Amino acid sequence: MEPEAPVQEAEPDLLPVRMLNEYVFCPRLFHLMYVEGRWEDNVYTVEGRFAHRRGEEKDEVLPDASRPAEPAGQLFGDPAPAIARSVQLGSERLGLIAKLDLVEASADAAVPVETKRGRVPDNPERSWEPERVQLMAQGLLLREHGFRVDHGFLYFAGSRTRVEVPFTAEIEARTLAYVEQARLAARRTTLPPPLDNSPKCNGCSLNGICLPDETLALQHVPPDPVAPEVRRLYPPREDAVPLYVQEQGASVGKSGESLVVSFQGEEVARAGMKDVSQLVLCGNISVSAQALHMLCEAGIPTVHLSMGHWFHGITSGITLRNAYNRAAQFEGAADPGRRLALARSIVRAKGANQRTMLRRNADPRPERELMEMDRLVEAVDRAGAVDELLGIEGALAANYFGAFARLLRSSDVETDWDFKSRNRRPPKDPVNALLSFGYALLAKECTVALMAEGLDPWWGLYHRPRHGRPAFALDLMEEFRPLVVDSSVVTAVNTGMVRQKNFTRSASGCMMNPAGRKAFIRAYEARLDQLVTHPVFDYRCSWRTLIRVQARFLSRWLRNDVPEYVGMTTR
Repeated sequence: MEPEAPVQEAEPDLLPVRMLNEYVFCPRLFHLMYVEGRWEDNVYTVEGRFAHRRGEEKDEVLPDASRPAEPAGQLFGDPAPAIARSVQLGSERLGLIAKLDLVEASADAAVPVETKRGRVPDNPERSWEPERVQLMAQGLLLREHGFRVDHGFLYFAGSRTRVEVPFTAEIEARTLAYVEQARLAARRTTLPPPLDNSPKCNGCSLNGICLPDETLALQHVPPDPVAPEVRRLYPPREDAVPLYVQEQGASVGKSGESLVVSFQGEEVARAGMKDVSQLVLCGNISVSAQALHMLCEAGIPTVHLSMGHWFHGITSGITLRNAYNRAAQFEGAADPGRRLALARSIVRAKGANQRTMLRRNADPRPERELMEMDRLVEAVDRAGAVDELLGIEGALAANYFGAFARLLRSSDVETDWDFKSRNRRPPKDPVNALLSFGYALLAKECTVALMAEGLDPWWGLYHRPRHGRPAFALDLMEEFRPLVVDSSVVTAVNTGMVRQKNFTRSASGCMMNPAGRKAFIRAYEARLDQLVTHPVFDYRCSWRTLIRVQARFLSRWLRNDVPEYVGMTTR
């Protein structure tokens, strides 16, 4: 019998009734939203907020249950009920808190009305159980405040129709049972299993965080041959992209909901917040406190790079309230077995991708290096220690970069790339300058992805923690180095996007000028935006999205949601 999931010792706060709805709908969604504080919008959540807009304009209070409602000007019959919108109620006894969209109160009787964005469901109850449970919980809160409540209404904005929900003894008992289950679930630190091929996942705004089909697929390694097709429930590309600012002496401020880039007092660029995923500052760029506050509130990181392409760090807001992923990360870093398992996955994927780059693109084909790299990749699973894997990784890199010049075919006859081996700190030639800059950009991309999952980018498992080095970001980026950065370098060189004039050489090293950096950023961002077929899930999405997906599965592996971390490789 499996051990019971660990439970938090601290009592949870009053449970929001809206979260009770989420628990009945999907316990995993409840955990992600309520326990871990995760959230993403989609068209349905935006429509839902629009449907609730009137009720959220102003909080109102209910009349006392013992006080009769004021007449509303009618001549005959009972007085019209008093109407209160956006009513906040809580109960320590029930352990619930809620903001009710609308309450109709008359004397000591009250009727809650809950607004839903969609149309009336085509089922016998004309509603779904999570909605009925949410409404019943609101009725229980009204009873706690002295009102008689025997029914409520669900108002479906898409149909402009009210559906009455009688508060029977059966639905009351089910609601109280769900409240108890949800309060226990709120104290657990382990993720509930995902729904299996459920239609509920299609419209869920957190399906790209939950990754239900992908999680179930990875729980069967090797994959189950009769398992249903893995659905890509999230967009293949992200709408928002990084905003790079590299003009030395430029400044970034805010105007309304936009970032404004200025140079020497003149506005040179403007970007709406909805279109920005990161603000990337390259060198001597200032940013106003107002702009930073807006970015932090929106959960958009500000990345700081030096003119020499060093990745200095990130400014970000407090976006996650849970620490479970980070606790699991530290436990994994202290476990030699887990460190070795992750290191094998990282080195195996990186070596396979380096070999694929040479096999596909090198001319003439480096047969000796390919055979040696194949042997080294096969040796990964036999390695018994992380230090042994470091040696294998070094040998793979020596063979890969020894043949890397065969990937470069510049159309610029005046350019001699003169690449013989990998060097850095500082790079000695143009190709190494491009590689170093690209790896700095990839390190910031991986750092942002890990921070979005509540992980510590500086505390690695394969790369050991060291002051000033984002070791865990380096762990994540290894498999993407050849696929994203090296590929971008080859594209930039072979298409003439960067040329000899874009570099300054000296005895101490080689640096790109601003035009060269701008050209390479275009190549790098274009590569991140390219679609690729996932080797396990067999659907297409962008490289930028895949980095975030891999960061997500790294956190899920650390928390035992999936049994193995599978590195990203291409065929």
